Amino acid sequence: MTKETINKQKLFAETPVPKALRIMAVPTIISQIINLVYNMVDAFFIGRTGNSYMMAATSVTLTMVMMNVALSNLFGIGGGSLVARLMGARKEKEAKAVSAFSFWGAVCIAAVYAALIGIFLTPLLKFLGASAATLDYAKSYALIVVVIGGIPSILSLASAHLLRNAGFSGKASTGLSMGGILNCFLDPLFMFVLLPKGMEVTGAAIATALSNTIACVYLVAAYAKAGKEAPLSMDPRLALTVTAQNRKGLFAVGIPSALLTGLFDLANICVNIIASSHSDMVLAGMGIVMKVERIPNAVNIGICQGMLPIVAYNYSSGNHSRMKETIRTARTAGLVISGLSIIMFTLLADPFVRLFLSTKSQDAATALITIGYASLFLRIRCFASPVQLINYHTSYCMQAMGKGKATMLHAFVRELIFYIPLMFTLDHFLGEKGLAMALPVGEGLAAVFALYLLNKAIKESEAEGML
Repeated sequence: MTKETINKQKLFAETPVPKALRIMAVPTIISQIINLVYNMVDAFFIGRTGNSYMMAATSVTLTMVMMNVALSNLFGIGGGSLVARLMGARKEKEAKAVSAFSFWGAVCIAAVYAALIGIFLTPLLKFLGASAATLDYAKSYALIVVVIGGIPSILSLASAHLLRNAGFSGKASTGLSMGGILNCFLDPLFMFVLLPKGMEVTGAAIATALSNTIACVYLVAAYAKAGKEAPLSMDPRLALTVTAQNRKGLFAVGIPSALLTGLFDLANICVNIIASSHSDMVLAGMGIVMKVERIPNAVNIGICQGMLPIVAYNYSSGNHSRMKETIRTARTAGLVISGLSIIMFTLLADPFVRLFLSTKSQDAATALITIGYASLFLRIRCFASPVQLINYHTSYCMQAMGKGKATMLHAFVRELIFYIPLMFTLDHFLGEKGLAMALPVGEGLAAVFALYLLNKAIKESEAEGML
């Protein structure tokens, strides 16, 4: 065991919880925010055109891009949480094999996903709500970002998760942040300088794919270097030595984590389909809101991702009180962020949405309609932030404990029992306003169920002698 590995284990096991959580979460929060800017910057610069149809096209493709996140979670969070648990159990050799299996698993699944999207791109976009006015824009963006840039996008996210769970939160954050910062500079270059007017969506896509690729190169290099000090590897021979038990442990967490994001993506598909049935302006307005509301979500997900390896390590080592203290500290911090976001979005909804769509173009009338919808939707949907935090937090806790079945059950109930049926029902009775209201209502019901599942998981673990 190297000195670096011992230091990481000391951080997980002995450093005061608020300090340990801060060390792990702050770099992750920074990378989440920069990654958020990275994903929002396309919408920001496209909004400078004042073209609501271009904005609607990026809303349609968002679901495809989010599937990259879901697939990266399969091996990144599934493998990463298992690596942290194996470190807690002092099984360094097994952790190294799991990390290699996760690395190559991410490469393979990214290649398959990119190929399938490429084959079925046009019918998929039409299904997701692309109209005749938005289809060409959406095809251009998805082809470059999802099909051509799929492997570097998924591999960079998976590598970052594995680095973070081995204790290298700073390196993971630096890599993801690098992509976000690059995109801020490359977007206007490709959109307004290198490509002709009318190809702004294509320019944004090229900038995003290039930024993803550069970030991926950095993260893979950081991963290889970290492997000299911690149980991380990209050796394909080691990947073949993973035991059946460890594969089962990886997928027990990875599949529910991927499904959680995948079902969230499915919910966004339903939102887009319902919104587009009203008008392209409603779709564009909802697309803007779904980007703005990710600001507090990015901070809270960063807190939860920083929490996960600490909870996983102490769960495996049997340190019951430290694990619970970490859970409580992370939850409190997230609820404070959520409360502040409600105040901010309620008071400043209009200025926030205007950042994403200019009213100084020839299509100003359409842009003003879109902004009106977006402001209304944001003031309603922002009230979901605290209960979304509870859902994220609880899911990450159960993933850290290896409770894959409970995580999967929560994901299905959250989206398929509560949120998706509510959006169709409330939209039917209340129109666009009802569609927006479905999020806080559905997330609130799911949060109650999530807390029940987490308490049950902790009690079961105590009864089994795990804690």
